[in-house]
Amino acid sequence: MKEITDYQNKKVIVLGLAKSGVNAALLLHKLGALVTVNDRKPLSENPEAQQLVEAGIRVIAGSHPVELLDEDFTMMVKNPGIPYTNPMVRRAQELKLPIITEPELAYEILDGEFIGVTGTNGKTTTTTLINLMLNEGQKEPRAFVAGNIGVPASVVAQTITPGQTMVTELSSFQLLGTTKLKPHIAVLTNIYEAHLDYHGNRHNYIEAKMNIVKNQTTADYFVINWDTEEWRALSKRTAAQVVPFSRQGLSHDGSYVQDGWIYFQTEKICSVDLIKIPGQHNVENALAATAVAKIKGVSNEAIANVLRTFAGVRHRIQFVEEWQGRRFYNDSKATNIEATTVALQSFEQPIVLIAGGLDRGFVFDELVPLIKGSVKAMVVYGETADLMKDAGEKAGVTTIVKVDDLVAATHKAVALSAPNDVVLLSPAAASWDQFKTFEDRGDLFIKTVEEITGKVEEQAK
Repeated sequence: MKEITDYQNKKVIVLGLAKSGVNAALLLHKLGALVTVNDRKPLSENPEAQQLVEAGIRVIAGSHPVELLDEDFTMMVKNPGIPYTNPMVRRAQELKLPIITEPELAYEILDGEFIGVTGTNGKTTTTTLINLMLNEGQKEPRAFVAGNIGVPASVVAQTITPGQTMVTELSSFQLLGTTKLKPHIAVLTNIYEAHLDYHGNRHNYIEAKMNIVKNQTTADYFVINWDTEEWRALSKRTAAQVVPFSRQGLSHDGSYVQDGWIYFQTEKICSVDLIKIPGQHNVENALAATAVAKIKGVSNEAIANVLRTFAGVRHRIQFVEEWQGRRFYNDSKATNIEATTVALQSFEQPIVLIAGGLDRGFVFDELVPLIKGSVKAMVVYGETADLMKDAGEKAGVTTIVKVDDLVAATHKAVALSAPNDVVLLSPAAASWDQFKTFEDRGDLFIKTVEEITGKVEEQAK
């Protein structure tokens, strides 16, 4: 990692823990900063905070005392999940205190190349595909995944050496807290309507996403989905070289689909039919990753081999098991309507849909046409159960069952299914009404399927 002195003896407050907060605090401490961590969970119930205390870091736990900011800090590192309406954050803004997130720290110490991937949907799959393509056929790994995909960027960045690449998934929450971050290659998979409860409106959401390109120069690249007019217009907001990808074949300047094949410019790379992960959205993810791989000089053979063998990311339309002619898919990451739309478009077989979760005040009428065309039965649960049931009734689904929890929903879905059906968990809602994370939700679904079928899931390799 780069040896930087910017933080030596500087007073920095880290607001909120979890993985990003813990690792930001540890890195700042390592860089010589005078770190204070503030987390609302009491110290006695907070093993992460206790770990930091043992490392010699000051921790204020149990509340967010606004007066703490009177101590003349030079910067705040904010957990991405904490909204800007939080009183501590508002006070920091009043004091004109710089507010960043953990990926900004990671970028500052990174001694290799930075690839950043953002978008509403497809970030994790695209990040994973890029990493696999860059490493395909290499004796030693030259690329490493980081960020919102599960491994904090500040941890991975400390291990990256010159000549290596950090492929980083970046959420809109994280990108709001960036000032210097400049990916050599930035990727925008798509932009739909999401996280408006956090950002306030679509404009603010898009502005947060576009922070990924704000520091790019003509020596950098912006890989962007070319299939809507809105996204094409966003390509004008960067100084970087624009490399489009298009499932509709609207541009041949980057990667695109033509006659059932993936191309990069004039090079024919892989038949779409050979891509192992299902769905048109995954064709888009493959195109985005292919564009990055070609910029990085990866061979067509290596790219095609990854596309033919990659079985999918856990919790993203993940194939779990086949049993008595039924195929089970875990799409717990579908925390919004757009993601479930993608899932419903991914299958030709009849679907028994399991859906429901946290109520964010949305209705699900947008799903009605898709439910009508593909769903034979629904099992709903959680805070949005009645709203999902209403959408199903509007779509003409005659079998809709409401249950209390995911385990009951999975058992009922199996009972309603028949050979050649897909049993699909795609909630169209966040998990926080009954689970801590969407990963916990997906893991429970997989476990329940295993108990029902007596088989163990097929892990993606």
